[in-house]
Amino acid sequence: MVSSTVEADVESVLASATADGEESLLVVNPSRETIEAIVSAGIDDETSGVPDVRLLVEERTIKDATDGFLLASKAAALVDRRELTIRTPESDLSTTLLVSTDRVAALVEATDGIGVLSTTDEAFRESVGDAYRARFADAADYRLRTPALDRVRETMDEALGEEPRADFEAMLEAIDGTDLAERLDAVAVALLVAAKHGVLLYDLSKWGEDVGIASKATFSRTKTDLEDHGVIDTEKVPIDVGRPRLRLQLGTDRLRDRSIEGLASAAAELLE
Repeated sequence: MVSSTVEADVESVLASATADGEESLLVVNPSRETIEAIVSAGIDDETSGVPDVRLLVEERTIKDATDGFLLASKAAALVDRRELTIRTPESDLSTTLLVSTDRVAALVEATDGIGVLSTTDEAFRESVGDAYRARFADAADYRLRTPALDRVRETMDEALGEEPRADFEAMLEAIDGTDLAERLDAVAVALLVAAKHGVLLYDLSKWGEDVGIASKATFSRTKTDLEDHGVIDTEKVPIDVGRPRLRLQLGTDRLRDRSIEGLASAAAELLE
């Protein structure tokens, strides 16, 4: 017998799927929205009872889902914590499934929510579950190239200070999923926050390259672009030996004394 329910969104589906205290969940052929919901739930300290998740996902889907720095960094953190495993199969996937110890459910998107179809046929559940567990075992690990959020937080605190790090993360969260994210990537956000706090360009670019966000050359090119548009400015700071270092500053009074979201919005306007 097949049973069906309709949930309002992906988050509700995942909550229902893990309500029985499952320690591990295999998610087959998840959509971008499902991946985002899984990562958000896993990284949220206030969300309890989230199981370890194994994703069997086509490469083009996971590439698209982790195209943005913030989600990719969160996913990488979950991988480092061994709470998320991402693998890509050799052949295409056709059905979106949730597979746990005693449940196999298919997800069907509908106009009024997400349909969840499950069966009480134990033999069928075991057959399907075993088949997809085997496909997961044979699939290749997917390597995220974005640095893990935990490492970004720790190293940025040490290299630049807790306040710049907190503002960096807050700005990424504020612009995530908005048009602002199209104009301000992680490097631009880091430079903007560094200018707000008067950080040296050398310290920022060295940290960014060491942690794996971007090369020093990329930071330098983006700094020049922001400077040309009046978003940031620099002042020379003498040092004992060698060329003076550059201290980053906000480029105009209209950027000062703004909220993090307001600063991002005003900077994006100058870049138009």
